[in-house]
Amino acid sequence: MASQEIETLAQGLARLPGLGPRSARRAVLWLIKRRDTALVQLLDALEVLKDRLVECDTCGNVDTCNPCQICADTRREARSICVVEDVADLWALDRARLFTGKYHVLGGRLSALDGVRPEDLSIAPLIERVARGGIDEVVLAMNATLEGQTTAHYIAERLEGMAVRVTQLAHGLPVGGELDYLDEGTLAQALRARRPVS
Repeated sequence: MASQEIETLAQGLARLPGLGPRSARRAVLWLIKRRDTALVQLLDALEVLKDRLVECDTCGNVDTCNPCQICADTRREARSICVVEDVADLWALDRARLFTGKYHVLGGRLSALDGVRPEDLSIAPLIERVARGGIDEVVLAMNATLEGQTTAHYIAERLEGMAVRVTQLAHGLPVGGELDYLDEGTLAQALRARRPVS
């Protein structure tokens, strides 16, 4: 039987995505065995992060500086903005190093069932960024869900009439995917977005 402090740590870790109670206990035991190295480093990193974590005023990214490192990077293409639902999406896209522009984090997606309205998201600041000028393209990188596509459609309507090209991520067949294993929605989107063979 572990002490209350150890059990509290295990319960805290079990709330993290991808960790259940058993995995959390294993992680705690691993940290205890390495308390002079790994545990100390983890505690120091968490303490620094707790004190320095901020949300970027420009794009909504989470970083230890404001503006964030992406917004402050002068090598990035300032005329393109990629709009994402949350910070995890931004990090996933940026990790791939395929988009060299700037980002805008909405903080969620429109959802009538969950009561998420346009004013609950960071849509107005996006429209303001585009209205200030200097933006040639807005890439809507919403998830391929009903709510994600509703959000993308709403933003596209709000940007209508502005001198900006609005694009959306392609949807359809994944590379290496087999038709037999795909759902009807993915197949329908792939058929609608078909293009000539070059």
